[in-house]
Amino acid sequence: MSARTLPVTPPEHVPAPDPFSDLRFFDGLLLRRMLAYLVDIMVLAGLLVLFWVAGGILFVLSFGLLLPVILLLAGLLQTLYHTLTIGGPASATLGMRLFGVEVRVWNGGKPGYLQALLHTVVFYISVSFTWGLVLLWPLFNNRRRCLHDMLCGTVVIRRL
Repeated sequence: MSARTLPVTPPEHVPAPDPFSDLRFFDGLLLRRMLAYLVDIMVLAGLLVLFWVAGGILFVLSFGLLLPVILLLAGLLQTLYHTLTIGGPASATLGMRLFGVEVRVWNGGKPGYLQALLHTVVFYISVSFTWGLVLLWPLFNNRRRCLHDMLCGTVVIRRL
């Protein structure tokens, strides 16, 4: 005879905060998100510089044969950065951590790597196709969610 156990919801899985009941999660969020993304752009620029130095060395040593691989990896660098940091234990990129912002899913839990990848890809696709105009979306909703947040079932909140 085996004992049946009911699934237990971990304590970090609480419903996503409601902006009408607790404004602290969303107060000043737009400015924090913008500043966090500027920091992330600088971090990515630094990573790209290091990558291109290493890629240049590999290009020369391989007589140019590794160029397709180097270009592919350079294109994936942004996606890997956002996916690994948002899907990781902190649920935030380095810029988000600096400004006290984190990504949560609708049940209040942290996104996994697959959802973080989807979040990243949808972000870059939506920004590319709308020339960045989609980033005005948070001005018109109470949770300050971007379109890619809504499409991926995530909410960005202030870490309290």
